[in-house]
Amino acid sequence: MINIYEVAETNMMIEHENLDVRTITMGISLLDCADGNIDVLCGNIKSKISRYAEKLVSTGEAISREYGIPIVNKRISITPAAIVGASACKSEKDFVKIALALDETAKNIGVNFLGGFSAIVSKGMTKSDEIFIHSIPEALSLTERICSSVNVGSTKTGINMDAVRLMGQTVKKTAELTKDKDSLGCAKLVVLCNAPDDNPFMAGAFHGVSEAEAIINVGVSGPGVVKYALEHLEKADFETLCETIKKTAFKITRVGQLVAQEASRRLGVPFGIIDLSLAPTPAIGDSVADILKVIGLEHPGAPGTTAALALLNDQVKKGGVMASSYVGGLSGAFIPVSEDQGMVDAVNAGALTIEKLEAMTCVCSVGLDMIAIPGDTSANTISGIIADEAAIGMVNQKTTAVRIIPVEGKKTGDTVDFGGLLGHTPIMDVNKFDCSVFVNRKGRIPAPIHSFKN
Repeated sequence: MINIYEVAETNMMIEHENLDVRTITMGISLLDCADGNIDVLCGNIKSKISRYAEKLVSTGEAISREYGIPIVNKRISITPAAIVGASACKSEKDFVKIALALDETAKNIGVNFLGGFSAIVSKGMTKSDEIFIHSIPEALSLTERICSSVNVGSTKTGINMDAVRLMGQTVKKTAELTKDKDSLGCAKLVVLCNAPDDNPFMAGAFHGVSEAEAIINVGVSGPGVVKYALEHLEKADFETLCETIKKTAFKITRVGQLVAQEASRRLGVPFGIIDLSLAPTPAIGDSVADILKVIGLEHPGAPGTTAALALLNDQVKKGGVMASSYVGGLSGAFIPVSEDQGMVDAVNAGALTIEKLEAMTCVCSVGLDMIAIPGDTSANTISGIIADEAAIGMVNQKTTAVRIIPVEGKKTGDTVDFGGLLGHTPIMDVNKFDCSVFVNRKGRIPAPIHSFKN
């Protein structure tokens, strides 16, 4: 039974501590849309997405009004386009045609992003997969709302280094084709290892083939709530600190479950999972970096940062699992640089480097996220960064990702402003030593020994 204290507490979180439901994401299977004719395929895709998601935005807005809970984004994820388009797409232009059809549909429905222009190539690539990956730069340069992802490795299969090498080239080409927008296309492109089928957050969301016909997944975010709860615990011991984070995460997750179940009921689509991720925004007070500072660090990047982030991530997951039987997706703490003012401040202070961020990704939700680097960074170097991050995910049996932006015409120390939720950031320095011989070896890195569990 909810009492009046809990109602008042939730109102405080929303009004003063930046609690929100970051996204309602409807996953839609497009497997039955497949057809050998590209025009028929695109028509099937438009029809099915429109049929299922036509009321997604209005339903989210209605729930937000009635319950007083901000629902920031309404999004769609689809079956990976490389699978759906395998029969019909004989060229890059065919896959671009699918992207344009998806973008038009997303715009008509009113969602802010549609994820799933994706491929799963963790063990190898078909010819169709290669054509698809080559189509990504043009597709992202010609669309507004499409997000793309490629899964290049997993704990069970190892790392497909041929795909890693190709994705370094793809990131570079995407940056070049969107240079008039500060290479913004790369902000909609993520390279993953151990990608989950039910992630509601962009740019890595897609509707996995193991999922139902359609599903509602909700992502909740409340770094400001956690920060507020910890501000009065300056001298508390670790047990008190952990219990406070866990209890706060529990409360945040309950809000998300309420919204998810209500959206599921109104839309007639099954409830999938709650993704409890402390996802920051550029807004003051909505920062994961600020939580780390309240825990006791001068800036993220200081000695102790990885330990503090591990503590935070673990307690967030424990609190979420207590609150809902269906916690999934990524669920933990995100550390995107441009989207978190506290992270930007740490970079400007000289406390935070890409190497330290890489260490932090061993214990956080995802990986190297929204990091701007010099535009003249080579494709091989980008591939090396992707390989490092995939190795962390593979060995540690967790999701890792790289969303890195080589901004054309910018150098270390310059700044770039992507606008809106994507924020602004200084251009971060990249290790200048060469890795080209390594990344240009063909084949895949084998799965670790502990992956063999049959």
